[in-house]
Amino acid sequence: MRTVRETSAGGLVVDGLDGPREKRCAALIGRTDRRGRLLWSLPKGHIEEGETAEQTAIREVAEETGINGSVVAELGSIDYWFVTEGRRVHKTVHHYLMRFLDGELSDADVEVTKVAWVPLSELDSRLAYADERRLAEVANRLIDRMENGRQ
Repeated sequence: MRTVRETSAGGLVVDGLDGPREKRCAALIGRTDRRGRLLWSLPKGHIEEGETAEQTAIREVAEETGINGSVVAELGSIDYWFVTEGRRVHKTVHHYLMRFLDGELSDADVEVTKVAWVPLSELDSRLAYADERRLAEVANRLIDRMENGRQ
């Protein structure tokens, strides 16, 4: 079986980054899996030729959620393997903490079933994938450090 490498990028976009902790929300996308379950995750997609990972994260967030964000910091990468169409895929996804700038949530992207603003305190119970829950914890610690630096 042929092995290919794929690289993607995405973001955890936070609204209310500079406001009270209890009002902070992140934009998540929901996709329906083969079993009909709605799985919530971070928006992400393939890096196009000539794009940086940060540019991809900004573009993919806009395409999949309808909102615009700016990169604040790198959160880390997720690395995994899967098999599709007779090939083994080694995928790396770079994730960024992003600040909400403007726009309205939209599920117009054909790959997305639903979009929602989810309180940061609920990410651990809402995100379907353990690696993304870990990145959400990294984001919360980073936001706390940023907040402490402002005081």
